[in-house]
Amino acid sequence: MKWCTFRAAAAPDTDRVGVLDGDAIAALPPGARLVDLVGGGQEALRRAAEAALASGERLPRAAVRLRPPIPNPPSIRDFSSFHEHISVSMRNIGATFNDNWFEAPVFYFTSPNNLFGEGDVVRIPGDTKQMDFELEICCVIGKGGMDIAPADALDHVAGYTILNDWSARDLQAAEMKRLPIGPGKGKDASTSMGPFLVTPDELADRATETGFDLAMTARVNGVEYSRGNWSSLYWSFAEMIAFASRSSPLVPGDVIGAGTVGTGCILEQAGTHGAERFPWLKEGDAVELEIERIGILRNTVKWNRPPVPLRAA
Repeated sequence: MKWCTFRAAAAPDTDRVGVLDGDAIAALPPGARLVDLVGGGQEALRRAAEAALASGERLPRAAVRLRPPIPNPPSIRDFSSFHEHISVSMRNIGATFNDNWFEAPVFYFTSPNNLFGEGDVVRIPGDTKQMDFELEICCVIGKGGMDIAPADALDHVAGYTILNDWSARDLQAAEMKRLPIGPGKGKDASTSMGPFLVTPDELADRATETGFDLAMTARVNGVEYSRGNWSSLYWSFAEMIAFASRSSPLVPGDVIGAGTVGTGCILEQAGTHGAERFPWLKEGDAVELEIERIGILRNTVKWNRPPVPLRAA
């Protein structure tokens, strides 16, 4: 099943929920929320899909605006679970990769209130000169829990979708030098998610030990910038979920991002191959992230106004 949250032209300010049916969206009645459905597990999702398909209400896929599948998730934890990305990125900023990364997964919290969907124009901080995308896969928690064992963790996954953790690299670098407690304003202006929440059964035949053998690519203005594979994860989603739930309850709708796949951002590519070949994003650039069987997440970037100084000069 491929679930979505969408808005139709007849009610442009109202979120609806539906399941993909060919080139159409089979819709549930108004008022349904995907965050409520995922908490019932895969069987509840199947029953809801059957109800949507039987309802008779179909909207052409091209006639709706897709929203993030979970527009306002309870939380977003974004991990760094691809070794190639973190090792190359550290080298490219002149830092030393620390082997303690292999001891346990690492994540940070980002804003759940600043999400953009497929096709949206994304707001970029007005004071950055080094805007970057990040090619990521994430899961949405269905069944909640705390202190989840890795062997049981995938039973808590409602589905997977694409995540773009937009990153202002100059702002990120400056704030982490001031106090290295994790990303803040370099990360929280925008996060994109979508286009569909794909249930695990759709991917099962491509399963590997750590993920799924599915290609991940990124393009800027139609030019390929990145190519990786979901199966290259070092820390699996089972391990990420288990770690995130230690002494802390996960609830339906929580988002767990795996972090950037190897080659999946400009920081990696420009530092390795040169900024002339891989320049930072500029206003109007169109970014497409694609993951096999998940879909394509497209966004155009637009700069926000520069911030008002905190203190007078």
